[in-house]
Amino acid sequence: MIGQSLSLVGLQKQYGSVPAVHELSVDIAAGEFVSLLGPSGSGKTTVLTMVAGFEGPSAGRIIIGNADVTHLAPNHRNIGMVFQKYALFPHLTIRQNIAFPLRMRGKLQKAAISRRVDEMLELIQLAQYGERSPNQLSGGQQQRVALARALAFEPPVLLMDEPLGALDKKLREAMQIEIKRLQERLGATVVYVTHDQDEALTMSDRVAIMSNGRLRQFGPPAELYWKPSSEFVADFIGRMNFVDGDCLHNAANNTVVRLSDETVLNLNLDARGSHRAYAPGEALRLAIRPESIRLLRRGQGGADALPGIVEASLFVGSIYIVLVRLVARPEVVFQVQIAADGFVPLGKNDNVDILFNYEAVHVFPSRDAA
Repeated sequence: MIGQSLSLVGLQKQYGSVPAVHELSVDIAAGEFVSLLGPSGSGKTTVLTMVAGFEGPSAGRIIIGNADVTHLAPNHRNIGMVFQKYALFPHLTIRQNIAFPLRMRGKLQKAAISRRVDEMLELIQLAQYGERSPNQLSGGQQQRVALARALAFEPPVLLMDEPLGALDKKLREAMQIEIKRLQERLGATVVYVTHDQDEALTMSDRVAIMSNGRLRQFGPPAELYWKPSSEFVADFIGRMNFVDGDCLHNAANNTVVRLSDETVLNLNLDARGSHRAYAPGEALRLAIRPESIRLLRRGQGGADALPGIVEASLFVGSIYIVLVRLVARPEVVFQVQIAADGFVPLGKNDNVDILFNYEAVHVFPSRDAA
């Protein structure tokens, strides 16, 4: 199987006067795994249904390879689809379920269909289960069958709509690895809809983050995590600490931010956050990841430290999450992530110094539009 490229050009969808998708344009390379990620109502499923042909766009084009399929019926787009609810036929065996789309297309002889089904059963490691019915399989096995059925006819693009949403956490994580392994082995082009950010970051070559029907950022997972283009993306991906301040001085990429009358930070803003110059007095939001903060005992942090008071120290497997209240801004509680190996847990009300890795600080306008 060799996947084909997918281009969405100015794609829009209106339901009456309600806009669901606003001028979405993305280019997905052949063989690429792309996730559409966003909160409920962000428009990601609407995009998927338009690509599948179940909904017609109000404007824009959908191009697979070199073919404009915008106005083609779903059965003429040759697209594979995997749903959250598996959608297996309960009265058919596993072999018959996988063979169904091949028989419907009528392009293969019976022997060729049987060989293809054998190949798919081997691929999903269920060769011995072909004569069973779906209700005799676990949830993860059923999802593998749904995946095999969608891949059996070698579609140029495979669409997946929350396919792991009904599985428990451990099985879900195992299936993420399984799906990614199959996708890479087959060279399939995948568009994957999820609201689970960990799932999107784990599986995807690139992630398109959406909210309110708009594309907010599109890029590799690491770029979205470490270089968010807006406060919305910074807040949506992973854990992020925020604190409001105002600009005292800005020159040559160096911005002095006041958090309180007694507390100021000197930040080098080169290549982070929003890059524009900030005017003195302008309200800002600082953002920093929990793993980019260090904690020391009070008095050990030096002049750059912010005094804090420990609220709680939570053990989470390989890490501790320490909640620290900022003395200068008592309404602000930072989450700090520290490797558990060798860490001596801090107690409630312990006095600490908070040290930022300033290279990891992002600065956004205080009223960042989401």
